[in-house]
Amino acid sequence: MVQQNVDGVAEQLMQEGVWRNVDIFYTRARNEGYEAALNLKEGEYDLVIAVGGDGTVHEVVNGILHGGSNIPMAIMPAGTVNDFGHYLRIPNDVEGYCQMVKNNKIIPVDVGRVGDDYFLNVFAGGLFTDISYKVPREAKMVLGELAYYLAGAVSLPLNLFRSYSLEFTYGGKTVEEQALIFIISNTPSVGGFKQICPEAGISDGLLDVCIIRRSAMENIVPLFFRIMKGEHIDSPHISYFQTDYLEVRRTSPEEGELFMDMDGEQKGSLPATIRVVPGALRMLVP
Repeated sequence: MVQQNVDGVAEQLMQEGVWRNVDIFYTRARNEGYEAALNLKEGEYDLVIAVGGDGTVHEVVNGILHGGSNIPMAIMPAGTVNDFGHYLRIPNDVEGYCQMVKNNKIIPVDVGRVGDDYFLNVFAGGLFTDISYKVPREAKMVLGELAYYLAGAVSLPLNLFRSYSLEFTYGGKTVEEQALIFIISNTPSVGGFKQICPEAGISDGLLDVCIIRRSAMENIVPLFFRIMKGEHIDSPHISYFQTDYLEVRRTSPEEGELFMDMDGEQKGSLPATIRVVPGALRMLVP
């Protein structure tokens, strides 16, 4: 289906004279998308389309930004969750996608930065953050987004009482939290939850931070229902704020391994310094 969409979009836009030439790069291994985007030169192409899931998009974003080509980018979602693509409401049919290209609406989009790595959607640590790279590929293909929810349900009883002592420094202050998970996001949509950071925007010059605090089981279950509806940010079990700069560090490393996730990839460690890079990427949007 994905290949049909790629071919269909290319064929239609070529026939209509919108595109004169199309080059397709196929990736077969990790970082090949990054290398392809890294080697692009400014003015070489009018548009780069990342076809794939959040991990593929992550590679292309980093390649474009590290390479400095400044070529506008678009996304054709083809992965399991596709948080950023869902947030943008990118058309999943050939006609709709072609119309988006012809409208040529390109906007500046913020990205987050951790060290030398950029993230388009999310940087997170703690509960559930290892699911995206532990769920077998076959399960993702058969079950789609449901595979993540099932894996999360299985791991919840094992991890619910594992929390992490963390320090967050932002806005001239440092706060300590006993956290199940922290999420630093550029959009509301993370891990298939459409409103986990409901006040986030991709062009506001800020990152949204959602920290789920350790709590009793009877509090956590109703909290997750509130999270699904985006009605959780005023909960006493949540810390939610916006910032353009943030430092996160562990205060009790003996608590065990803290899994990290960056745009669906196993990447990152603590301590970490996270900052927003306003308008770093030019993005084609509906």
